[in-house]
Amino acid sequence: MGGARAHGAAEPGGAPREADGEGGALAQRAGAGGPRRTRRLRAGGVWVLSAAGGVGRRCGGAGLEEAARRSGRRRGLRVGAIDETGQVKQGVMTAGVKRHYLGCVGKVANGITTVHLSYVRERTGHALIGARQWIPAEQIEDPVKSLVMGLPLDLEFRTKGQLAIDILTEALTGGVRLDFVCGDEVYGACTELREFLEERGQGYVLRVPSSFGRTLARGVTTTCAQVVTRLLTGARRWEVRSAGAGSKGPRWYAWALLATASPRHHLLIRRHLASGELAFHSCLVPEGQRVSMARLIRAAGLRWPVEEDFEFGKDCFGLGQSQVCLYTAIARHTVLVMAALAICAVTAALLRHRTDTQAPPVTPVARR
Repeated sequence: MGGARAHGAAEPGGAPREADGEGGALAQRAGAGGPRRTRRLRAGGVWVLSAAGGVGRRCGGAGLEEAARRSGRRRGLRVGAIDETGQVKQGVMTAGVKRHYLGCVGKVANGITTVHLSYVRERTGHALIGARQWIPAEQIEDPVKSLVMGLPLDLEFRTKGQLAIDILTEALTGGVRLDFVCGDEVYGACTELREFLEERGQGYVLRVPSSFGRTLARGVTTTCAQVVTRLLTGARRWEVRSAGAGSKGPRWYAWALLATASPRHHLLIRRHLASGELAFHSCLVPEGQRVSMARLIRAAGLRWPVEEDFEFGKDCFGLGQSQVCLYTAIARHTVLVMAALAICAVTAALLRHRTDTQAPPVTPVARR
């Protein structure tokens, strides 16, 4: 057990490119003398994957909550940001591999895609706390490929929106508390996901396409694009507000909030000040909570940290360099990376107010 722990801790810390066989480089860095034990950690051995993921989820969520408490920021928003990321893979026998659009390379390529949930604590920190790999239906239905790729016998095809439901079910039943769930159009357009959240009274701010239809408070059913041309032509209809701090300072946009026929549902529209580009958000404010445009804008702005999690996870912990092919091995590698990322995120949040960007003063050395 101690050996497994040691190798588990060493594996995500760089994930170098494989040089001498699968797991060889990782074994060399971990000081194992050979790839057998690192291979066994991810592809063999005894794991309860859901329990291992639960440990990482509690580490990230509870740790960031403690950091918020210590810094006096208990009232900051808790957002669950859903998004997917890809990993380029060669060959055709890796679980989930398919030629499709990969955002990580910005084009159609051979690779795999995993849906993630990031726990974002406003003004405190963020970490990945859940993941599910997307597997194409044709691989699940092919008994030969399913066997070679190590797919579970009871695995069923799930869309990205349905995978988001699975991740959120696990997180919410595991005690994670969220003010809002945020995601891009892939998830906002998923009716099943929106209904899942509504049935549980879970607030959300989800991007939707311009063709998304809503019945407004006046009883008029229209698309998001039509709303802008019909109801938002005057400058006084928009308010300029910041969606939070970015790498270059506050992100200023023009915003408009429209009520719908349902008192719990609202349509939040964002307009870029320079280009005029529009973004539409379908919002659910749970019953008993006050509708606040400022609060919904803050939630919409907290979707972006998941992209930072992907960047840090790939650059520092090998999230995109699993070097394995089997379904279970990929899942185990992802869990290990998320655990390492959560530990670092919590540590950084706890130490944020105890560190300084300035170098310590140089103490002159006394001459003898």
